[in-house]
Order: sequence, then structure tokens, then C-alpha cells
Amino acid sequence: MFNDIGILELATLVVLAVLIFGPDKLPKVIQDVAGIIRKIRSFSESAKQDIRSELGPEFKDFEFEDLNPKTYLRKQLSKEGGELSEFKELRDTFDLRKEMNEVADAVNGREAAPEPSSVPAVGGTSRTESGGASKPDLLKKSDDTPARPAFDPDAT
Repeated sequence: MFNDIGILELATLVVLAVLIFGPDKLPKVIQDVAGIIRKIRSFSESAKQDIRSELGPEFKDFEFEDLNPKTYLRKQLSKEGGELSEFKELRDTFDLRKEMNEVADAVNGREAAPEPSSVPAVGGTSRTESGGASKPDLLKKSDDTPARPAFDPDAT
């Protein structure tokens, strides 16, 4: 709970508590705060037990920590053959650096370097190292694209 509090901060809090409550009342205040924390913990545990009993036997392995998205994903990704295993396969086949270079080359008008492996291109055709179908330039306007009608500001 207090993982990021150092010794200096803790000493400052103790000095402030002594100055605010005084050495006479400080033990009583600490006991009251500890009692409140115990009551809150017991209330939350009883609420968790009530929720588990209401959910029924189909949720017997339900953990409240799984409601945190980071914990849930970490748990699912650590399982072999977990629910997200298809994402691992997708991540392994996707090369972000290659895709970024292709986009940069298209924007700058450079010809993309030939690839040694067969990769599907846009439109379902594949490029091979022997130079099969070429990739269409998506940034250039084709001739068969219909002309845009003139903008009429009075029409809107």
C-alpha cells in the first residue's frame, strides 16, 4: 500500500502526527485508526463472500483481482493455449518495422525493395522474389476514380 513512501516521508508524517495530536493523544488516535481499518477490511471480506455465494457454483474460480484489466490480460497471456493465443500468432506474423518502411517509401515516392519471401499484397495477389504481381500505389489517384462533384456551399 505504501510502497513509494521513503524513510524521510515516514519521519515527516510521524513528526506531524506528534505535533497535531500531541504525545498524549497519539496512541489513542493510532488505535482508533487501526480499528477503522480492521472494520473496513472485515466489511470488504464479507462483501466478497456474499458476492461469491450469490454468483453460484459456475463462478467458483472467480477472483476479484481479475477485474483489473492488466491482471486479467497477464493471467490469460501466461496460460499456454489461453484465450488470447491467436493474438500471439498474429503478433509473431506482423512485422511493424517492415510495414512502416513500406508506408514511408510510398509517401516519399521511392520504390520498395524486393522481398525474399512471398507476401500477400493488396488485392489478394502475392509478390514473389521472382517479381510476380506488383503492389498498386495507393497514394496515386487512379484514372477510373469518379470525379468529385463541385462543392456547393448554398446547398448545405
